[in-house]
Amino acid sequence: MTTPAEAAAPDPAAAPPTRRGRPKRMSDEAQRAHIVEETRRLFIANGYGATTTDHIAACARISKQTLYRLFPGKPALFAAIVDAHRQSMLALPGDYDHLPQEEALARIFRVDLDDEAHRERIAFIRLVRLESARFPELREMLKRHGAERSRADLSAWLARQCAAGRMVLDNTEAAARLLMDMIFGAAVFRAAGDRDPSGAEERQAHIRRAIAVFLYGVAAHPRPSRPGAPHLDA
Repeated sequence: MTTPAEAAAPDPAAAPPTRRGRPKRMSDEAQRAHIVEETRRLFIANGYGATTTDHIAACARISKQTLYRLFPGKPALFAAIVDAHRQSMLALPGDYDHLPQEEALARIFRVDLDDEAHRERIAFIRLVRLESARFPELREMLKRHGAERSRADLSAWLARQCAAGRMVLDNTEAAARLLMDMIFGAAVFRAAGDRDPSGAEERQAHIRRAIAVFLYGVAAHPRPSRPGAPHLDA
């Protein structure tokens, strides 16, 4: 028969009790990424001007003191969002030297971007187009943190291809601008409308066709062939 004292004794086979206390804090880097993502959602939903730092802090579940410690204000947050957005447009820097040039450029230009990620980047482009009329500084930040940095990264990659004897270009910066205009022009044009009807297959075909024109032109001369290479009439 079990005595009251034995009944009250802890069971050595039982799991130790859970210790309560403060949850482990996120690192500053993780916290910044979380804030940037929540702010991006707020900007797209409500607009840059209508979103306050109070909204941002509440949505990110942080204090305003923490917000201002990591970001001095909305402009800094917008710049950080543009930095993150840039990777959805151009996957650089990156190591693609082991790939054929067509495939390397296809990966750089995110040919396999899924529909949800594509919708998110189109939504952000629309946000900038609408809000930059009221806040001209947004256009300048997008240029400085987005387009110019992406073009510089692509120009540097093209320059490495030239140095390795894989390409011949007299001006890699101009070539980078040309290729980005060819591929992203359609995305910007669609972003100006109310909806983007393009699907993944159509986007992939557009990217590969633009790359083929960039690499081989449209002259009627033999083109290097390899299995799976895209054709201009695809």
